[in-house]
Amino acid sequence: MLAIRIHETGGVDTLRVDTVAVPAPGAGEVRLRVEAAGVNFIDTYQRSGLYAVPLPHTLGLEAAGIVTAVGAGVAEFSVGDRVASARVVGAYAGEALAPAAHTVKLPAGITTLTAGALMLQGMTAHYLAGATFPLQTGDTALVHAGAGGVGLLLTQIAKLRGARVLATVGTEEKAVLAREAGADAVCIYTRENFVEAVRAFTAGRGVDVAYDAIGKDTFDGTLASLRPRGMFVSYGNSSGPVAPFAPLVLAQKGSLFFTRPTLAHYTLTTAELQARTGELFGWVESGALKVRIGATYPLAQAAEAHRALEGRQTTGKVLLVP
Repeated sequence: MLAIRIHETGGVDTLRVDTVAVPAPGAGEVRLRVEAAGVNFIDTYQRSGLYAVPLPHTLGLEAAGIVTAVGAGVAEFSVGDRVASARVVGAYAGEALAPAAHTVKLPAGITTLTAGALMLQGMTAHYLAGATFPLQTGDTALVHAGAGGVGLLLTQIAKLRGARVLATVGTEEKAVLAREAGADAVCIYTRENFVEAVRAFTAGRGVDVAYDAIGKDTFDGTLASLRPRGMFVSYGNSSGPVAPFAPLVLAQKGSLFFTRPTLAHYTLTTAELQARTGELFGWVESGALKVRIGATYPLAQAAEAHRALEGRQTTGKVLLVP
């Protein structure tokens, strides 16, 4: 089968289309024929070397498809089941493995394309809004990258929880999408100062929580956007990692809270995974949550997908379709 692998870290030119053997599932694993593989910033971090992986390495953590084999001890899945996982081993391939404990069956109303677009980014948005900082009616939130895959879902979930949202985006086209997702206000950061926009949005107080997937470029401004005892949720590094900083700055800016969460710690058990995906799938089936698939690429064009994602040319979710 075909697989997109890296044999060394670096730019998009390190992505290679290799022919590899179909993997055999081990104990506690399922193998799925990939119908949709999510393209995420973590894939670019692994490709670049920011996050270390053993080489050669088949990229991709998120996929949806059809079970083609099950390993020893797996009783909850059968060949032919429609499934999805955000802990896939090598999703950029024709077939891939996933731990059964971190795989879910898809309800009839959820397509594999939708599931491939929802698992990682949807559950990220779900825990950010519901657990890291549990938004309540009247809370105010700053959502950076408001037209991205997480941003659009996070804004919608924040609105479902009764919060008010200011989203930042780079273009007027993206601003339209953020407003359609329910953002109460939108700042086009390429022509406006988002800190000033936050202060206007909150009558000078600052937001209760800021969700920042940008990293280095927005760090100082995000700190300045929070109310006293507000929370800075740093969950990505699309512009590069945040430089080391002295904890004293949190006191100086208003006794702020700072956290760097990751999805793995919010889906520690199968029960927690199923609770998150169950609510997400229910919202999608009812029409309360819209999943935007901004672009799909054939597997062999993974490099083009990475270029688009890193160049901030995408909106919503980017998928590879083997």
